[in-house]
Amino acid sequence: MEPVLQARKLVKRYGRVVAMDRADFELYPGEILAVIGDNGAGKSTLIKALSGAVQPDGGEILLDGKPVHFTSPIDAREAGIETVYQTLAMSPALSITDNMFMGRELKKPGFRGTWLRQLDRKKMEEIAREKLNELGLLTIQNINQAVETLSGGQRQGVAVARAAAFGSKVVIMDEPTAALGVKESRRVLELIKDVRARGLPIVLISHNMPHVFEVADRIHIHRLGSRACVIKPSDFSMSDAVAIMTGAMDPPDSMAA
Repeated sequence: MEPVLQARKLVKRYGRVVAMDRADFELYPGEILAVIGDNGAGKSTLIKALSGAVQPDGGEILLDGKPVHFTSPIDAREAGIETVYQTLAMSPALSITDNMFMGRELKKPGFRGTWLRQLDRKKMEEIAREKLNELGLLTIQNINQAVETLSGGQRQGVAVARAAAFGSKVVIMDEPTAALGVKESRRVLELIKDVRARGLPIVLISHNMPHVFEVADRIHIHRLGSRACVIKPSDFSMSDAVAIMTGAMDPPDSMAA
C-alpha cells in the first residue's frame, strides 16, 4: 500500500541547531498515526514541514506518491491537508459559520457574487450545520453564535469539523485534548474516530499516552530530530513507548527507522 503522505530524509536547521536530521515519515490510507516524542525531539518541526508552516532545508515530501513543495499552510490546505492546531486558530468573536469558512468564504452566484462580492451566508450556514451534524455535534443549537460562547470541547469540535469538512487527503491534529477535561477529551477522541471512519487518515500529535494507545493504529516515535521507530500499540506497552522515546530502551531492530 502506498502512503498518502510521506517524508524522506527531511532536514531543518536553525543556525547550529538541527531540528530535523534526515527524518522519515509515512501515513497510510485510513489510519490514525500518532506522533510522540520528548520535548525538543523535533516532532513539531516535522509536523510544521508537513503542513507547510516550515520549509525544510533538505529532503522531500510526497503526497499520493508525488513530490510537493509547500511554501505556506495555504499551499498544504489547497492540496488537501488540514491542520487542527493546539491553539485552534479561531476568531472567538466570530460565529461558528464564519470560523468554519474563514479564508474560503462562498460568494453568491451571478452578478451579486462576482461583481458585488456578496457572501452566500445561507449556503455557508447549511454546509456548516451539515458538517457539525455529521460528527454528532448536535449540542450546538445556533450555528451563528460566537465561538467565544462555546465550551472548550465544543470549540475543539468546531475545529475538527472544519478540518474534516475541507481536508480531502489528510487531517493533522496537534494536541487536540491538551486543554480539555475528561468528558470533553472523550468527545474529541470519538470525533477523531468518526473522522477516520469517513475515510480520512489522521496524524495525531499528543503527549497523552492513554489517548494515543486508545485510538492510534501505529505510533511514530520521534527522537533527536529523526524517527526512532514505528510501533503498533498492540505489540508494546506505554512504558515501552516512553522508554524508546527517552532513550532508555533501544528501538526494536525490525521497526527501527
